Amino acid sequence: MPVTRQGDTTIMTPETVQAMIDQALQRNSTNTHDDGSQNSGGGPGRPVQPARVCSYTDFMKCQPLNFKGTEGVVGLSRWFEKMESVFHISGCAIDNQVKFATCTLLGAALTWWNGHVSTLGHDAAYAMTYEILKKKLTDKYCPKGEIKKLEIKLWNLKVKGNDVGGYTQRFQELALMCTKFLSDETEKVNKYISELPDNIH
Repeated sequence: MPVTRQGDTTIMTPETVQAMIDQALQRNSTNTHDDGSQNSGGGPGRPVQPARVCSYTDFMKCQPLNFKGTEGVVGLSRWFEKMESVFHISGCAIDNQVKFATCTLLGAALTWWNGHVSTLGHDAAYAMTYEILKKKLTDKYCPKGEIKKLEIKLWNLKVKGNDVGGYTQRFQELALMCTKFLSDETEKVNKYISELPDNIH
């Protein structure tokens, strides 16, 4: 173990500390698995450390978007996309998803959420799943008339010139909100390809 001594003082390097932690974990693992089940090789196995729980700080380090309720349907769809990405990257537990996600609401959206908590009660509001929260936000900020307009825009979406990048981005934004219009991946792909110009097709 690399330990540096200066006079009577022992300086612990990060490597030394990690080696001591590994040894302690190994001892604990060996002591708790005396049935020989730690690995199939018969020798002591590397201890499996439990997955670290995602804290609110970890979640915020992934820079989730804020949602104010004034960004429209596309803004909400971007919030959904980013939120799901942050859940995945941060390893956010399902039980914390609604709690953490609603901390990114601001302005009118926060007022709406606080009213919701007030009506349902704190425990019931935070016990809902993220999918239910997503549906409630969609119902609130994407009225059926707005979704219908987006479906029409998606139906009429064409590539302008050779701007496939712009077409692709707009298609993805619209497809995210028009889930009934494009109910499965095959329909989505067929619709996307059908509007590409012949030279790109």
